[in-house]
Amino acid sequence: MAVTVEEALDLIYEYTPTKSRKLLPIEQVLGFILAEDVKATHNLPPYDNSAMDGYAVKVSDSGKSVEVNHTIFAGDNSSEELACGFAIKIMTGARIPFGTQCIVPKEEVAEEGNTITLPENLTISKHIRLCGEDIKNGDLLLTKGERLSAHKIALLASQGISHIQVHKKPKVALFASGNELKMHFENVESYQLYNTNTPTLFSRALELGCEVEFLGTTLDTVEAMGVAIQSALDCDLIITSGGVSVGDADFTKEAFKANGCNTIFDKIEIKPGKPTTFGRIGNSCVLNLPGNPLACMLNFELFGQSIILALSGDSSKYVSTIHAKIKEDYHFKAGRRSLIPGYYDGEFFKPCEKFAPGMVSPLAKANAYVMTDESCSLLACGSSLKIIPISFDFRSKERTDLVCYS
Repeated sequence: MAVTVEEALDLIYEYTPTKSRKLLPIEQVLGFILAEDVKATHNLPPYDNSAMDGYAVKVSDSGKSVEVNHTIFAGDNSSEELACGFAIKIMTGARIPFGTQCIVPKEEVAEEGNTITLPENLTISKHIRLCGEDIKNGDLLLTKGERLSAHKIALLASQGISHIQVHKKPKVALFASGNELKMHFENVESYQLYNTNTPTLFSRALELGCEVEFLGTTLDTVEAMGVAIQSALDCDLIITSGGVSVGDADFTKEAFKANGCNTIFDKIEIKPGKPTTFGRIGNSCVLNLPGNPLACMLNFELFGQSIILALSGDSSKYVSTIHAKIKEDYHFKAGRRSLIPGYYDGEFFKPCEKFAPGMVSPLAKANAYVMTDESCSLLACGSSLKIIPISFDFRSKERTDLVCYS
């Protein structure tokens, strides 16, 4: 019996284990998932320092001429103390000398020899970066389950953290089945096809932060697929495409059962991709996708990505949506959950002009898709809908105005 999309996702989350952890230097953790909370061990800035090149002064000397008797550079360990009637020249980032009440930028004073004239109405703490105003000792900086980006690594570096515990990357094995399939580096006859699914899944798994083993194409026999299955059992996830329907040459489910697969579900109430199957062999998850390229990739985006995110230890493991408007009326047949690929331009979603389960070209043009309810048969122009992103970069072929106006 077919499960619903929601039931399928619940089962994926229930039966997918999280990868174990390892210790890595922070130069190598980009894209990994943090396996521990990180707290600040000291303040940032660690001391009051100047936000400008200028002068350390007293507020009571507003509008007066004062004598400059010292200069402090960033990195200096100065013990100078500021007195009334004096100013200390200071560079950006330098520690504020004792007695300083504010910093006056160099361009705001009149200089004459060792004397400067200060502007009126100086204010306490202006242009001073206060100790701990960015990060305070003990602050929770990062939480377990966060994906480490360049700017999160900056937080680690700011605290002098050299190594961090992360979850190991999921290891994925890929192969396709089909006597008609050839790899892209082979010659094809008029009755054969290139295997587009495995190279595509390989690339997407890499984009999602996996280590990937590329097993290519197997024949449509239980024996041939068994060899591929056995060679993939050291991986966390085995993904196949093809051979999951009810045709005379569809042996994928039989081959996995013969190799010890515990099938958790083998049909989903979805179009395209109803025969998508999920199971386990020992510690390895198994996802059998349809052979039709568009059906394969759309179901990978929904179910395959969910498995990978759950394996990775990512706390944001749930595929989510963005609100958009439909560009124009779109009519389709009701009766089953449907996946519709299209392009989102930042405001409007436009379904691909033509697509079918066996096509390759639509997803090269799409950056998102929508999942419609069984009762739905029309997306009316201008109506609100939830899109599921595939790949967004939010760049444009034409220059746009980047400024917000009141």
